[in-house]
Amino acid sequence: MNLKRAALCTAFALALSSPAFGQQCGGDFGAWREGVKAEAAAEGVGQRGLSALDRAELSQRVINMDRGQRVFTQTFAEFAGRMINDHRLTHGKRNLERYRQTFARAESEFGVPAPVISSFWALETDFGAVQGDFSTLDALTTLAFDCRRPELFRPELIALLRLIDQGTVSADVTGAWAGEIGQLQMLPSDYLRLGVDGDGDGRVDLKGSAPDAILTAANKLRALGWKPGQPWMDEVEVPENLPWDQTGRVSKLPRAQWAAWGVRLRGGSALPADELPAALVLPMGYKGPAFLVYDNYDTYLQWNKSLVYTLTAAQLARRLDGAPPFRRGNPDPGLSPEQMKQLQRKLLEMGYDVGSVDGILGLNTRMAVRQIQLKLGLPADGWPTPSLLAQL
Repeated sequence: MNLKRAALCTAFALALSSPAFGQQCGGDFGAWREGVKAEAAAEGVGQRGLSALDRAELSQRVINMDRGQRVFTQTFAEFAGRMINDHRLTHGKRNLERYRQTFARAESEFGVPAPVISSFWALETDFGAVQGDFSTLDALTTLAFDCRRPELFRPELIALLRLIDQGTVSADVTGAWAGEIGQLQMLPSDYLRLGVDGDGDGRVDLKGSAPDAILTAANKLRALGWKPGQPWMDEVEVPENLPWDQTGRVSKLPRAQWAAWGVRLRGGSALPADELPAALVLPMGYKGPAFLVYDNYDTYLQWNKSLVYTLTAAQLARRLDGAPPFRRGNPDPGLSPEQMKQLQRKLLEMGYDVGSVDGILGLNTRMAVRQIQLKLGLPADGWPTPSLLAQL
């Protein structure tokens, strides 16, 4: 292996404290690999799967990708404007018709509407066209060996060895840098647990078979908590005055309460005054786009933790279902990644838990910003601006 192992190995072997995992990472690569093989063998992986691990190599390219995720420093309008494009809308509608029977089966058996599945299919791989060229074996070996998140990736590596042992995938299978495989980018554990033979050929092929990929995605969404027959998101119009501190995706209130406060559906129609739990999400502040999100939106967040990605996926599903483009509004300017880091450092100094200083407007940072806005007498919408940063 012609890699600078020192760039990947830590100077010590870290054993995670959780008894549920008992993982080890870093240290001597050969010894670590033998430990993984022993664990996999104890879980029933046979010789074909175990011997595949002998071919695995550490990948600096994977480490670089893991350390350099910058896409979610974009605002929702920037990301959604780029990802919801004519190509995806056109091909999405064509595929809804082409695989109409498969999508009908997905909704009948798993309760997940076709536009929801198709939106993930579009964003993950452009309907199977761009599935990734990373060696899945090398990627998961690298991420399991690295000490940043071994508790996540070591089980996935063992699941991959099981897939290889079963002959479901080859040791040469390729996919995304984080180990996802196929047209809907499933991790090996999902492939094993939730894979569905959609085309009836007796095997689950998430790379080459669109019906397999569609039905497996529906199965995964149901497993994540999808509620059949319920909405996932509505674009809304908000009044000038609202209890802004009640907004945010973790604050769910009956839809009747939002209606009483003057929130209306896009176009001015009244919200149903019912008890359906809903959260008002303002990804770019109270002057920008506004969405009511429901329990099914939580399923999106189980798929991907990013608010920007999941709002984009949910909006793309609405577009494929016939909705118009979202209104961008006139939001106040946001912060650059460096300004966001400056804000996060300041919030940490003030005692707020914002997680890591990464320049990304995540849930903890939004919540801290909302508390600061309340103290300053500003609309507590969780959207940090240069003006707010200057005040701090």
